[in-house]
Amino acid sequence: MIPLRDLNPSRTTPVLTWALIAVNVLCFLFELSLGTGGMHELIERFGVVPDALTSGDSPGSYVTPLTSMFLHGGFLHLIGNMWFLYLFGDNIEDNFGRVRFIIFYLACGGAAAAMQVAIDPHAEIPMVGASGAIAGVLGAYMTLYPRARVVTLVPIFIFLQFIELPAVFFIAVWFLWQLLSGLTSLGMASLNQGGVAFFAHVGGFVAGLALVWLFRRTPNETHGWRGPPNVRIPRENSY
Repeated sequence: MIPLRDLNPSRTTPVLTWALIAVNVLCFLFELSLGTGGMHELIERFGVVPDALTSGDSPGSYVTPLTSMFLHGGFLHLIGNMWFLYLFGDNIEDNFGRVRFIIFYLACGGAAAAMQVAIDPHAEIPMVGASGAIAGVLGAYMTLYPRARVVTLVPIFIFLQFIELPAVFFIAVWFLWQLLSGLTSLGMASLNQGGVAFFAHVGGFVAGLALVWLFRRTPNETHGWRGPPNVRIPRENSY
């Protein structure tokens, strides 16, 4: 399932969401400018390496849960993460406010890294990407806007269908896929040889579910406005 847009207009311009996307893109362009060898060195230095964190032999690695959120391993990795952030980040930023949103985003990214390290503490493959933090955004979105509609491209046999799905259904299916994929990968060699850090997604998502209650604005703070999740008003430039 590929989400194309959500039908959940926000009140404010998502400046911080756009800024995060811009920073991630700029960081990736910098990676590319280093060439293949330089890019690998950058990822090894600033990506999360569980063994380096748990062994304590490299104090400089303690900054990597932060720096790894702004590095990506390829175009598809970057595009997929930024698309999800673009679709779902604006409403969370709108509800939380910019300061709370950036704290929430970074906290979920940190929780994602912690979960992956806990699952495989001696892995030596660096983990990079914003997907753990964005998984936290998905957790908050599902909690705050479960009935919001998500226009989704769904392959049915050889046909492609555009279907409006409730956010709670779309995100729940996404999370179950991450969880099942992570459980399936336990004990497999692929866990230690690179690939998708499924448990980072799980950790970020669970952190989002928990932290949303601390960061969300109350009805009094938003003057009773919680968004019209069932109003099907397309936003400009949604695609």
